[in-house]
Amino acid sequence: MSYLTTHIRVVGALLVREMATRFGSKPGGYIWALLDPAAHIFLMTLVFGAIARSPALGTSFALFFATGYIAFQFYQAMTSYLNSAVRANRALLSYPNVAPIDTVVARFVLQVGTTSLVAFIVLGTIVATMRVGTTLHWPLILEAVAMASVFGLGIAMVNCVLFVKYPLYEQVFGIINRPLFLISGVFFLPDSIPAPYRELVLINPLVHVTMGFRKGFYPEYRAIGLDMNYLYGIAFLTLFAGMLVFTLSRKTLRNE
Repeated sequence: MSYLTTHIRVVGALLVREMATRFGSKPGGYIWALLDPAAHIFLMTLVFGAIARSPALGTSFALFFATGYIAFQFYQAMTSYLNSAVRANRALLSYPNVAPIDTVVARFVLQVGTTSLVAFIVLGTIVATMRVGTTLHWPLILEAVAMASVFGLGIAMVNCVLFVKYPLYEQVFGIINRPLFLISGVFFLPDSIPAPYRELVLINPLVHVTMGFRKGFYPEYRAIGLDMNYLYGIAFLTLFAGMLVFTLSRKTLRNE
């Protein structure tokens, strides 16, 4: 019980430190966290609105791209921020009460909160300004968010170890991870792709994240091929692998 209390206190202190480091004491840091995704969504809306009469789903380009981009961000922002959690807090690991996992948990909590707040403001603004009312299916939305976050956490825990042990892997991961934005259903509906390419695209678990997230905003969306059981399996398998690799490498992470 005392260990859990210590762990919670350490995570809380690291969380405050991460907030100060990431956003600073001025409101400009928080505003940028909101403007960055808003700018991406606005740009995609302008570009695709100029070359197409209507989005692939619904009537609002802004809502279509926002649901795809923000769903993907729950994974992308998570891995980008957590990959360096241990390395950025290496000096603090000299204290016996601070464990490598504490740095990951603190950043995980901060990133989930940040992305959730941004999603609420951006999507809330778009839905509020739409002429047609939107019925939200919260269980599907929260389910997709949770699985994207769990999957991102698992990947990040593996990366925290491999980035330290194999510096070349960091570059390889960047090359592999970068195209995911283009093939995860942010710009298109995966179920509209003809076979056999659709089956290949559906191997990507992030495709199921965007499909499930969008289905929560579009009741009429059939989301053919969406398999939440597959997404659950991949997400928790990745998390288990990440926890295993991270646990077995605690001494390496602390002493590196």
